[in-house]
Amino acid sequence: MLKKTAKISLMIVSVVSLGACERGSKEGAGTLFGALAGAALGAAVSSGHHGRYGRHRGPDGFAVVAGAMMGAAVGNSIGRSLDNADRRAMRVSHQYALESSPSGRTSRWSNPDSGNYGTYTPQPAEENRDGRYCREYQQTITVGGKTENAYGKACRQPDGAWKIVSAD
Repeated sequence: MLKKTAKISLMIVSVVSLGACERGSKEGAGTLFGALAGAALGAAVSSGHHGRYGRHRGPDGFAVVAGAMMGAAVGNSIGRSLDNADRRAMRVSHQYALESSPSGRTSRWSNPDSGNYGTYTPQPAEENRDGRYCREYQQTITVGGKTENAYGKACRQPDGAWKIVSAD
């Protein structure tokens, strides 16, 4: 059963990804990123559940699919409105906040050309079981006067960059 739901989940994420490529760079990138982040979050949230007799079941396929679809919808909406300068400013602020900001201190980014802006507020770093440092963070993005809030977790990679491992 798990193999079947994993295949279905992979198929849905693939279809969303292919559809994202056809829509254009901003909307497509947002859809793809949202679908992948949503699928990862669905897997992370559901992987701690145990089946009958206390056996670990692994990720719930429904949670992965639902997460991918919700993430794709949110990512599509945000991606439709963010341009390359917005994403570049977000990326720089994200890396700075996670690498250099004290816990609880908000880093801000903005693009005066588009009027879009946002924040990242990192939490204390923790060492994971692979020996990498990870930080949870809160993020806001304001596009066209509408603000979206999100939470995520990123881990420092061997090259020093921070990679998102889960997002909400």
